[in-house]
Amino acid sequence: MLAEFRPDVIAHLAAESHVDRSISGPGAFVHTNVVGTFTLLQQALGYYTGLPEEARARFRFHHISTDEVYGSLGETGLFTEATAYDPRSPYSASKAASDHLVRAWGHTYHLPVLVTNCSNNYGPYHFPEKLIPLIIIRALAGEALPVYGDGSNVRDWLFVEDHARALRCVFERGTPGETYNIGGNAERRNIEVVRGICAVLDEVAPRADGQPYAGQIRFVTDRPGHDRRYAIDAGKIRRELGWAPQETFEAGIRKTVTWYLANRPWWQDILASRYDTARLGLAVAHG
Repeated sequence: MLAEFRPDVIAHLAAESHVDRSISGPGAFVHTNVVGTFTLLQQALGYYTGLPEEARARFRFHHISTDEVYGSLGETGLFTEATAYDPRSPYSASKAASDHLVRAWGHTYHLPVLVTNCSNNYGPYHFPEKLIPLIIIRALAGEALPVYGDGSNVRDWLFVEDHARALRCVFERGTPGETYNIGGNAERRNIEVVRGICAVLDEVAPRADGQPYAGQIRFVTDRPGHDRRYAIDAGKIRRELGWAPQETFEAGIRKTVTWYLANRPWWQDILASRYDTARLGLAVAHG
């Protein structure tokens, strides 16, 4: 198949990516993220070694990963490309393993690899199990808006279109063997994210009773092993490749909320067939 399409770039974004699901069922994360990455690396290597010299010079295997491989930060500090790995969940452990495999194939087999580690993405088509779409959907349904613990866990948020621009920047201009961190310069506490969504909904889709959506917020038992804070230093990709995020968090949230309001059939079909917005990650781990 690769020989038929003859790509210059393989951008490997495929992954099981939800921490809560990885707590309940880690086996799928190992199979997809670790074994799946190994399988793709082997196919890419076979394709690459069969290319003529000019095509080999153009080829890149770009592995897209997460900032969660670095573990958890305190109140200060940022993840850099030199931060030691310290994954804390089955999801982040499986992504850390896949990162190591990619770098090993680059070192051992001279496959021209690139690795990027990004912060939390959000925007249109975000799967409903993730925090931002989950809050939008449950708010519109008049349901409780669950916030883990005291809501003070911090994430850096990256609008999906900014991420797409960064990925293209890396596979077109990045140096093989290098890692680039991609962040949105948008650290927010989870409770701030939820309240921000509620504020936009109050404006663009107010409740029939006139009450604020924030009244639906409920604090729930925290996620097991919930990392306290993630924050990205994206200085390297800015200095070396000229990329920086363009979307502010406030503008990105407004775009995301309005997209979900305008595209109800897309997410309603998902809820009807696969996912009911119930909490995940509380079950005893199995296969």
